[in-house]
Amino acid sequence: MTTMKNLIETNNSPSLSSIATKIFKDVAAFSQDTDGISRPAFSKIETQTLEYLQSLCQEFGLTVKYDAGKNATISLPQHADATNFSLIGSHVDSVPMGGNFDGLAGVVAGILCLIQAKQKNIPFTHPVKVIALRGEESAWFGPCYIGSKCLLGVISDEELASKHKDDGQTLDTHMSNIGIDMTPIRNHQPLINTSSIIEFIELHIEQGPLLEEQNLPAAIVSAIRGNFRYKNIRCQGEAGHSGAVPKEYRKDPVMALADLLSNLDKKWQQILDNDDDLVLTSGVLTTNPEKHALSRIPDEVNFSLDIRSQNPKILSEMHQFLKTQIKKLEITRKVKFTLNQVNSNPPVKMNKKIVTGLSKAMKANQLKPITFASGGGHDSAVFAGKNIPTGMIFIRNQNGSHNPQEAMKINDLLVGTSIIFTYLTA
Repeated sequence: MTTMKNLIETNNSPSLSSIATKIFKDVAAFSQDTDGISRPAFSKIETQTLEYLQSLCQEFGLTVKYDAGKNATISLPQHADATNFSLIGSHVDSVPMGGNFDGLAGVVAGILCLIQAKQKNIPFTHPVKVIALRGEESAWFGPCYIGSKCLLGVISDEELASKHKDDGQTLDTHMSNIGIDMTPIRNHQPLINTSSIIEFIELHIEQGPLLEEQNLPAAIVSAIRGNFRYKNIRCQGEAGHSGAVPKEYRKDPVMALADLLSNLDKKWQQILDNDDDLVLTSGVLTTNPEKHALSRIPDEVNFSLDIRSQNPKILSEMHQFLKTQIKKLEITRKVKFTLNQVNSNPPVKMNKKIVTGLSKAMKANQLKPITFASGGGHDSAVFAGKNIPTGMIFIRNQNGSHNPQEAMKINDLLVGTSIIFTYLTA
Protein backbone atom coordinates (compact mmCIF):
# COMPACT_ATOMS: atom_id res chain seq x y z
CA MET A 1 0.00 0.00 0.00
CA THR A 2 1.33 3.42 -0.96
CA THR A 3 1.37 6.02 1.82
CA MET A 4 2.49 9.61 2.27
CA LYS A 5 6.14 8.76 2.87
CA ASN A 6 6.80 6.90 -0.35
CA LEU A 7 4.48 9.20 -2.30
CA ILE A 8 6.83 12.13 -1.72
CA GLU A 9 10.09 10.25 -2.30
CA THR A 10 11.37 10.11 -5.88
CA ASN A 11 14.38 8.70 -7.67
CA ASN A 12 16.18 11.33 -9.75
CA SER A 13 12.84 12.84 -10.78
CA PRO A 14 11.22 16.16 -9.89
CA SER A 15 9.49 15.89 -6.54
CA LEU A 16 5.73 16.10 -6.47
CA SER A 17 6.10 19.17 -4.31
CA SER A 18 8.20 20.97 -6.91
CA ILE A 19 5.81 19.98 -9.72
CA ALA A 20 2.79 21.30 -7.81
CA THR A 21 4.61 24.51 -6.88
CA LYS A 22 5.56 25.11 -10.50
CA ILE A 23 2.01 24.59 -11.77
CA PHE A 24 0.46 27.01 -9.29
CA LYS A 25 3.17 29.61 -9.90
CA ASP A 26 2.96 29.41 -13.68
CA VAL A 27 -0.84 29.47 -13.86
CA ALA A 28 -1.03 32.38 -11.41
CA ALA A 29 1.41 34.35 -13.56
CA PHE A 30 -0.90 34.43 -16.60
CA SER A 31 -4.16 34.76 -14.67
CA GLN A 32 -3.25 37.69 -12.41
CA ASP A 33 -5.82 40.42 -11.94
CA THR A 34 -5.64 43.80 -10.22
CA ASP A 35 -6.20 41.83 -7.03
CA GLY A 36 -5.76 38.07 -6.87
CA ILE A 37 -6.36 36.02 -9.99
CA SER A 38 -9.21 35.71 -12.49
CA ARG A 39 -9.81 32.73 -14.75
CA PRO A 40 -13.23 33.46 -16.27
CA ALA A 41 -15.40 30.52 -17.29
CA PHE A 42 -15.18 29.77 -21.03
CA SER A 43 -12.54 32.42 -21.64
CA LYS A 44 -9.14 32.58 -23.34
CA ILE A 45 -7.44 32.45 -19.93
CA GLU A 46 -9.32 29.29 -19.00
CA THR A 47 -8.29 27.78 -22.34
CA GLN A 48 -4.69 28.87 -21.72
CA THR A 49 -4.77 27.10 -18.36
CA LEU A 50 -5.86 23.84 -19.99
CA GLU A 51 -3.25 24.18 -22.73
CA TYR A 52 -0.56 24.77 -20.10
CA LEU A 53 -1.62 21.65 -18.18
CA GLN A 54 -1.68 19.68 -21.43
CA SER A 55 1.91 20.69 -22.26
CA LEU A 56 3.17 19.88 -18.76
CA CYS A 57 1.43 16.51 -18.66
CA GLN A 58 2.78 15.53 -22.06
CA GLU A 59 6.30 16.30 -20.80
CA PHE A 60 5.70 13.63 -18.15
CA GLY A 61 4.53 11.11 -20.74
CA LEU A 62 0.83 11.42 -20.02
CA THR A 63 -1.94 11.43 -22.63
CA VAL A 64 -4.34 14.37 -22.91
CA LYS A 65 -7.64 14.37 -24.77
CA TYR A 66 -10.53 16.83 -24.99
CA ASP A 67 -14.25 16.06 -24.97
CA ALA A 68 -16.85 17.96 -27.00
CA GLY A 69 -17.18 20.52 -24.20
CA LYS A 70 -13.41 21.17 -24.34
CA ASN A 71 -12.80 19.76 -20.87
CA ALA A 72 -9.36 18.12 -20.75
CA THR A 73 -8.97 14.47 -19.71
CA ILE A 74 -5.51 13.20 -18.71
CA SER A 75 -4.38 9.60 -18.26
CA LEU A 76 -1.52 7.17 -18.42
CA PRO A 77 -1.04 6.21 -22.10
CA GLN A 78 -2.23 2.64 -21.51
CA HIS A 79 -5.50 3.93 -20.03
CA ALA A 80 -6.32 6.55 -22.67
CA ASP A 81 -8.92 4.31 -24.34
CA ALA A 82 -10.15 2.51 -21.22
CA THR A 83 -13.89 1.93 -21.29
CA ASN A 84 -14.24 1.72 -17.50
CA PHE A 85 -12.26 4.00 -15.23
CA SER A 86 -12.12 6.00 -12.02
CA LEU A 87 -12.43 9.71 -12.80
CA ILE A 88 -10.79 12.30 -10.56
CA GLY A 89 -10.42 16.04 -10.91
CA SER A 90 -12.05 19.43 -10.47
CA HIS A 91 -12.35 22.77 -12.28
CA VAL A 92 -9.80 25.32 -13.51
CA ASP A 93 -11.88 28.52 -13.60
CA SER A 94 -12.02 30.94 -10.68
CA VAL A 95 -14.21 33.71 -9.33
CA PRO A 96 -13.24 37.29 -10.27
CA MET A 97 -10.18 38.41 -8.33
CA GLY A 98 -10.16 35.17 -6.35
CA GLY A 99 -7.50 32.79 -5.12
CA ASN A 100 -5.30 30.42 -7.10
CA PHE A 101 -6.19 27.10 -5.43
CA ASP A 102 -9.99 26.81 -5.57
CA GLY A 103 -10.63 24.12 -8.20
CA LEU A 104 -7.09 23.99 -9.59
CA ALA A 105 -5.81 22.11 -6.52
CA GLY A 106 -8.07 19.16 -7.35
CA VAL A 107 -6.78 18.97 -10.92
CA VAL A 108 -3.16 19.19 -9.73
CA ALA A 109 -3.75 16.40 -7.18
CA GLY A 110 -5.03 14.15 -9.94
CA ILE A 111 -2.06 14.91 -12.18
CA LEU A 112 0.32 14.16 -9.29
CA CYS A 113 -1.35 10.77 -8.82
CA LEU A 114 -0.73 9.92 -12.49
CA ILE A 115 2.87 11.14 -12.42
CA GLN A 116 3.60 9.12 -9.29
CA ALA A 117 2.05 5.98 -10.74
CA LYS A 118 4.15 6.35 -13.88
CA GLN A 119 7.41 7.22 -12.10
CA LYS A 120 7.18 4.33 -9.66
CA ASN A 121 5.31 1.89 -11.87
CA ILE A 122 2.59 1.46 -9.25
CA PRO A 123 -0.62 0.05 -10.74
CA PHE A 124 -4.04 1.48 -10.04
CA THR A 125 -6.84 -0.88 -9.02
CA HIS A 126 -8.80 0.43 -12.03
CA PRO A 127 -7.72 2.66 -14.93
CA VAL A 128 -7.68 6.28 -13.77
CA LYS A 129 -8.44 9.43 -15.73
CA VAL A 130 -8.10 13.01 -14.49
CA ILE A 131 -10.53 15.65 -15.74
CA ALA A 132 -9.89 19.39 -15.78
CA LEU A 133 -13.36 20.89 -16.02
CA ARG A 134 -14.41 24.27 -17.29
CA GLY A 135 -16.90 26.68 -15.83
CA GLU A 136 -17.78 25.56 -12.30
CA GLU A 137 -18.09 28.99 -10.70
CA SER A 138 -21.44 30.77 -10.78
CA ALA A 139 -19.85 34.22 -10.58
CA TRP A 140 -19.62 34.72 -14.34
CA PHE A 141 -23.04 33.64 -15.67
CA GLY A 142 -25.16 32.79 -12.62
CA PRO A 143 -25.48 28.99 -13.05
CA CYS A 144 -22.83 26.84 -11.38
CA TYR A 145 -21.27 23.48 -12.38
CA ILE A 146 -21.60 24.39 -16.07
CA GLY A 147 -18.76 22.19 -17.35
CA SER A 148 -19.90 19.10 -15.48
CA LYS A 149 -23.55 19.71 -16.35
CA CYS A 150 -22.65 19.89 -20.04
CA LEU A 151 -20.46 16.79 -19.68
CA LEU A 152 -23.31 14.79 -18.18
CA GLY A 153 -26.07 16.23 -20.38
CA VAL A 154 -28.05 18.02 -17.68
CA ILE A 155 -27.49 21.68 -18.58
CA SER A 156 -30.83 23.46 -19.03
CA ASP A 157 -31.95 25.80 -21.79
CA GLU A 158 -32.41 28.53 -19.19
CA GLU A 159 -28.84 28.11 -18.01
CA LEU A 160 -27.49 28.30 -21.57
CA ALA A 161 -29.42 31.55 -21.97
CA SER A 162 -27.85 33.08 -18.85
CA LYS A 163 -25.93 36.27 -19.52
CA HIS A 164 -22.32 37.09 -18.65
CA LYS A 165 -21.93 39.52 -15.78
CA ASP A 166 -19.77 41.91 -17.83
CA ASP A 167 -20.62 41.80 -21.53
CA GLY A 168 -24.22 40.56 -21.35
CA GLN A 169 -23.65 37.83 -23.93
CA THR A 170 -25.21 34.45 -23.24
CA LEU A 171 -23.41 31.39 -21.94
CA ASP A 172 -24.28 29.66 -25.22
CA THR A 173 -22.53 32.46 -27.16
CA HIS A 174 -19.41 32.38 -24.97
CA MET A 175 -19.11 28.61 -25.35
CA SER A 176 -19.57 28.86 -29.12
CA ASN A 177 -16.95 31.61 -29.31
CA ILE A 178 -14.23 29.33 -27.92
CA GLY A 179 -15.03 26.66 -30.51
CA ILE A 180 -17.39 24.35 -28.64
CA ASP A 181 -19.89 22.49 -30.82
CA MET A 182 -23.11 23.38 -29.06
CA THR A 183 -25.37 20.91 -30.86
CA PRO A 184 -25.06 17.99 -28.40
CA ILE A 185 -25.12 20.39 -25.44
CA ARG A 186 -28.29 22.13 -26.62
CA ASN A 187 -29.82 18.68 -27.15
CA HIS A 188 -28.84 17.73 -23.55
CA GLN A 189 -26.71 14.81 -24.74
CA PRO A 190 -23.95 13.56 -22.40
CA LEU A 191 -20.46 14.22 -23.76
CA ILE A 192 -19.15 11.10 -22.03
CA ASN A 193 -20.47 7.57 -21.61
CA THR A 194 -21.61 7.90 -18.02
CA SER A 195 -21.76 4.13 -17.54
CA SER A 196 -17.98 4.01 -18.09
CA ILE A 197 -17.32 6.07 -14.94
CA ILE A 198 -16.72 3.70 -12.04
CA GLU A 199 -16.54 6.59 -9.56
CA PHE A 200 -15.75 10.28 -9.37
CA ILE A 201 -13.30 11.62 -6.76
CA GLU A 202 -12.69 15.33 -6.21
CA LEU A 203 -10.10 17.04 -4.02
CA HIS A 204 -10.88 20.63 -3.07
CA ILE A 205 -9.62 23.20 -0.64
CA GLU A 206 -11.91 23.65 2.32
CA GLN A 207 -13.79 26.93 1.98
CA GLY A 208 -14.44 27.30 5.69
CA PRO A 209 -12.35 27.32 8.90
CA LEU A 210 -12.87 23.84 10.41
CA LEU A 211 -9.63 22.15 9.37
CA GLU A 212 -7.55 25.21 10.17
CA GLU A 213 -9.14 25.53 13.63
CA GLN A 214 -8.65 21.83 14.38
CA ASN A 215 -5.10 21.81 12.96
CA LEU A 216 -5.90 18.98 10.55
CA PRO A 217 -4.56 18.70 6.98
CA ALA A 218 -7.50 16.90 5.38
CA ALA A 219 -11.03 15.58 5.83
CA ILE A 220 -13.63 13.56 3.96
CA VAL A 221 -16.79 15.21 2.67
CA SER A 222 -20.03 13.49 3.64
CA ALA A 223 -22.53 15.65 1.71
CA ILE A 224 -22.88 18.83 -0.33
CA ARG A 225 -25.48 21.46 0.43
CA GLY A 226 -28.12 22.16 -2.17
CA ASN A 227 -29.16 25.70 -3.00
CA PHE A 228 -31.42 28.07 -4.82
CA ARG A 229 -30.00 31.32 -6.10
CA TYR A 230 -31.28 34.52 -7.61
CA LYS A 231 -28.55 36.39 -9.43
CA ASN A 232 -30.71 39.52 -9.50
CA ILE A 233 -33.95 40.40 -7.72
CA ARG A 234 -35.39 43.85 -8.43
CA CYS A 235 -37.38 45.90 -5.97
CA GLN A 236 -39.02 48.98 -7.48
CA GLY A 237 -40.50 51.91 -5.60
CA GLU A 238 -40.80 55.62 -6.20
CA ALA A 239 -38.10 58.30 -6.11
CA GLY A 240 -38.57 61.31 -3.89
CA HIS A 241 -36.87 64.02 -1.86
CA SER A 242 -35.31 62.62 1.30
CA GLY A 243 -36.57 65.50 3.41
CA ALA A 244 -39.94 66.24 1.86
CA VAL A 245 -41.73 62.88 1.73
CA PRO A 246 -43.28 61.62 5.02
CA LYS A 247 -42.96 57.96 5.93
CA GLU A 248 -46.58 57.06 5.16
CA TYR A 249 -46.20 58.36 1.60
CA ARG A 250 -42.94 56.63 0.82
CA LYS A 251 -42.45 53.73 -1.58
CA ASP A 252 -38.88 52.99 -0.54
CA PRO A 253 -37.38 49.81 -2.04
CA VAL A 254 -34.30 49.94 0.19
CA MET A 255 -36.43 49.84 3.34
CA ALA A 256 -38.48 47.02 1.83
CA LEU A 257 -35.27 45.09 1.15
CA ALA A 258 -34.09 45.77 4.71
CA ASP A 259 -37.36 44.31 6.03
CA LEU A 260 -37.04 41.28 3.76
CA LEU A 261 -33.47 40.49 4.81
CA SER A 262 -34.35 41.00 8.47
CA ASN A 263 -37.27 38.57 8.19
CA LEU A 264 -35.12 36.02 6.34
CA ASP A 265 -32.48 36.33 9.04
CA LYS A 266 -35.05 35.65 11.79
CA LYS A 267 -36.31 32.61 9.88
CA TRP A 268 -32.72 31.43 9.49
CA GLN A 269 -32.18 31.56 13.24
CA GLN A 270 -35.41 29.64 13.86
CA ILE A 271 -34.21 26.86 11.58
CA LEU A 272 -30.84 26.70 13.33
CA ASP A 273 -32.56 26.66 16.73
CA ASN A 274 -34.42 23.54 15.53
CA ASP A 275 -31.07 21.87 14.80
CA ASP A 276 -31.52 22.02 11.05
CA ASP A 277 -29.14 23.32 8.39
CA LEU A 278 -29.23 26.62 6.50
CA VAL A 279 -26.97 29.42 5.25
CA LEU A 280 -28.17 32.61 3.58
CA THR A 281 -26.25 35.32 1.74
CA SER A 282 -27.06 38.48 -0.18
CA GLY A 283 -23.71 39.29 -1.77
CA VAL A 284 -24.77 42.05 -4.19
CA LEU A 285 -26.96 45.02 -3.21
CA THR A 286 -27.06 48.18 -5.29
CA THR A 287 -29.07 51.20 -6.27
CA ASN A 288 -28.45 52.84 -9.64
CA PRO A 289 -25.06 54.60 -9.30
CA GLU A 290 -26.02 57.16 -11.94
CA LYS A 291 -29.14 58.26 -10.06
CA HIS A 292 -28.66 57.61 -6.36
CA ALA A 293 -27.83 60.49 -4.05
CA LEU A 294 -27.64 61.34 -0.39
CA SER A 295 -30.83 63.40 -0.56
CA ARG A 296 -32.86 61.10 -2.84
CA ILE A 297 -35.19 58.24 -2.00
CA PRO A 298 -34.12 55.55 -4.48
CA ASP A 299 -36.67 54.25 -6.94
CA GLU A 300 -35.06 50.83 -7.36
CA VAL A 301 -32.68 48.43 -5.66
CA ASN A 302 -31.23 45.23 -7.09
CA PHE A 303 -29.84 42.39 -5.02
CA SER A 304 -28.75 38.77 -5.16
CA LEU A 305 -29.86 35.94 -2.89
CA ASP A 306 -28.10 32.62 -2.22
CA ILE A 307 -29.81 30.14 0.14
CA ARG A 308 -28.29 26.70 0.91
CA SER A 309 -29.14 23.66 3.03
CA GLN A 310 -28.46 19.94 3.29
CA ASN A 311 -32.20 19.44 3.75
CA PRO A 312 -34.37 19.68 0.60
CA LYS A 313 -37.46 20.33 2.75
CA ILE A 314 -35.77 23.36 4.29
CA LEU A 315 -34.89 24.69 0.84
CA SER A 316 -38.51 24.33 -0.26
CA GLU A 317 -39.73 25.95 2.96
CA MET A 318 -37.36 28.89 2.56
CA HIS A 319 -38.33 29.43 -1.06
CA GLN A 320 -42.00 29.60 -0.12
CA PHE A 321 -41.21 31.85 2.86
CA LEU A 322 -39.32 34.22 0.54
CA LYS A 323 -42.27 34.50 -1.83
CA THR A 324 -44.74 34.99 1.02
CA GLN A 325 -42.66 37.76 2.58
CA ILE A 326 -42.33 39.50 -0.77
CA LYS A 327 -46.11 39.56 -1.23
CA LYS A 328 -46.59 41.04 2.25
CA LEU A 329 -43.94 43.71 1.74
CA GLU A 330 -45.36 44.72 -1.61
CA ILE A 331 -48.52 45.69 0.29
CA THR A 332 -47.01 47.23 3.42
CA ARG A 333 -44.13 49.03 1.69
CA LYS A 334 -46.02 49.79 -1.57
CA VAL A 335 -43.23 48.43 -3.77
CA LYS A 336 -42.88 45.81 -6.50
CA PHE A 337 -40.45 42.86 -6.37
CA THR A 338 -39.43 41.07 -9.57
CA LEU A 339 -37.93 37.61 -9.17
CA ASN A 340 -35.81 36.86 -12.20
CA GLN A 341 -34.26 33.49 -13.15
CA VAL A 342 -33.65 31.13 -10.25
CA ASN A 343 -30.85 28.55 -10.34
CA SER A 344 -31.41 25.50 -8.15
CA ASN A 345 -29.29 22.50 -7.20
CA PRO A 346 -30.44 19.74 -4.85
CA PRO A 347 -28.36 18.59 -1.88
CA VAL A 348 -26.48 15.33 -2.38
CA LYS A 349 -24.74 12.75 -0.22
CA MET A 350 -21.39 11.21 -1.00
CA ASN A 351 -21.20 7.47 -1.70
CA LYS A 352 -20.87 5.52 1.58
CA LYS A 353 -18.52 2.93 0.10
CA ILE A 354 -16.16 5.64 -1.15
CA VAL A 355 -16.35 7.49 2.18
CA THR A 356 -15.36 4.25 3.91
CA GLY A 357 -12.54 3.63 1.42
CA LEU A 358 -11.16 7.14 1.81
CA SER A 359 -11.36 6.75 5.61
CA LYS A 360 -9.23 3.61 5.39
CA ALA A 361 -6.78 5.48 3.16
CA MET A 362 -6.51 8.23 5.77
CA LYS A 363 -5.73 5.65 8.45
CA ALA A 364 -3.10 4.10 6.20
CA ASN A 365 -1.48 7.53 6.06
CA GLN A 366 -1.47 7.78 9.87
CA LEU A 367 -4.32 10.28 9.85
CA LYS A 368 -7.46 10.25 11.95
CA PRO A 369 -10.49 10.13 9.63
CA ILE A 370 -12.85 13.07 9.98
CA THR A 371 -15.96 13.75 7.92
CA PHE A 372 -18.25 16.75 7.54
CA ALA A 373 -20.57 18.28 4.96
CA SER A 374 -19.53 20.86 2.40
CA GLY A 375 -21.21 24.24 2.61
CA GLY A 376 -19.92 25.23 -0.82
CA GLY A 377 -21.06 23.60 -4.05
CA HIS A 378 -18.81 21.46 -6.22
CA ASP A 379 -18.83 19.55 -9.49
CA SER A 380 -19.15 16.41 -7.36
CA ALA A 381 -22.79 17.36 -6.76
CA VAL A 382 -23.57 16.89 -10.46
CA PHE A 383 -21.85 13.51 -10.66
CA ALA A 384 -23.61 12.31 -7.50
CA GLY A 385 -26.89 13.64 -8.87
CA LYS A 386 -26.44 11.37 -11.91
CA ASN A 387 -26.03 8.37 -9.56
CA ILE A 388 -22.31 8.11 -10.24
CA PRO A 389 -20.58 6.96 -7.02
CA THR A 390 -18.85 10.12 -5.78
CA GLY A 391 -16.44 11.08 -3.02
CA MET A 392 -14.58 14.21 -1.95
CA ILE A 393 -11.51 15.14 0.04
CA PHE A 394 -11.10 18.57 1.65
CA ILE A 395 -7.66 19.94 2.42
CA ARG A 396 -6.83 22.69 4.86
CA ASN A 397 -6.83 26.19 3.46
CA GLN A 398 -6.24 29.21 5.64
CA ASN A 399 -8.37 32.33 5.01
CA GLY A 400 -11.18 30.56 3.16
CA SER A 401 -11.73 30.78 -0.57
CA HIS A 402 -13.14 33.06 -3.26
CA ASN A 403 -10.60 35.67 -2.21
CA PRO A 404 -6.94 36.45 -3.01
CA GLN A 405 -5.85 35.34 0.48
CA GLU A 406 -6.34 31.61 -0.11
CA ALA A 407 -3.38 30.04 1.67
CA MET A 408 -3.26 26.33 0.92
CA LYS A 409 0.06 24.70 1.77
CA ILE A 410 1.69 22.35 -0.72
CA ASN A 411 2.34 19.79 2.02
CA ASP A 412 -1.38 19.66 2.77
CA LEU A 413 -2.07 19.16 -0.92
CA LEU A 414 0.36 16.23 -0.87
CA VAL A 415 -1.48 14.75 2.12
CA GLY A 416 -4.77 14.90 0.21
CA THR A 417 -3.08 13.50 -2.90
CA SER A 418 -1.64 10.62 -0.88
CA ILE A 419 -5.10 9.76 0.51
CA ILE A 420 -6.53 9.55 -3.01
CA PHE A 421 -3.49 7.67 -4.35
CA THR A 422 -3.71 5.17 -1.51
CA TYR A 423 -7.42 4.69 -2.21
CA LEU A 424 -6.82 4.20 -5.95
CA THR A 425 -4.02 1.66 -5.44
CA ALA A 426 -5.37 -0.28 -2.45
